[in-house]
Amino acid sequence: MRSFFSRYKFLGIVLFILSCIIIYLFYNALQPKKLLKVYQPSDFNPELVDSTLLHVKKYHTIANFSLTNQNGRTITQKDYKGKIFVADFFFTTCPSICPIMTKNMAYIQEQIMDDDEVLLLSHSVTPLKDSVPQLKKYAIEKGVVDRKWNLVTGDKKQIYELARKSYFAVLNEGDGGPFDMIHTENFILIDKEGRIRGTYDGTKIEEIEELLVDLDILKNSYKE
Repeated sequence: MRSFFSRYKFLGIVLFILSCIIIYLFYNALQPKKLLKVYQPSDFNPELVDSTLLHVKKYHTIANFSLTNQNGRTITQKDYKGKIFVADFFFTTCPSICPIMTKNMAYIQEQIMDDDEVLLLSHSVTPLKDSVPQLKKYAIEKGVVDRKWNLVTGDKKQIYELARKSYFAVLNEGDGGPFDMIHTENFILIDKEGRIRGTYDGTKIEEIEELLVDLDILKNSYKE
């Protein structure tokens, strides 16, 4: 009897391991995969959305744009065609949330440095003050890598309309002064079709980590 068990001991161990693997694979196959929502204007706080878009419940995408980056190069939607990107709104002289946001965007840059699918885009809400030389100075100070991250300035009306009608990232238009665009702390995750797939508090590292997890989910969705 003892010789019988010793003879089949190895086979039993192998069968046990295989059974565990099969059970694990079946369990994973039965688990629902997380999918990222496609956000529409109606999903946002109405204070962030232009009144003309409050009723829109589908087909929202980021509008075409033409702005200038920290190197004086014209940046358009074509530079982001077929890319996933993270966008935000800031200004270089902001003393409050912007330094934290920029630090966290730089952290994201580190994580995507070798990822050709993902880019970053930061819009200045004080474009008259944030000239190309000012943006370049800021980019150097903050470790911006040109091939991964564009800091853009340009026509104020266009930037405001992008913030209000595309990204839903400013609270109001203000009174026309240099700091009248009251931007949010949001980082906005945009897919390859130009759709909003997530918003995150750019001042909170735990939400940055959530963004990175969602980024992987979004990337994997293009492989399936």
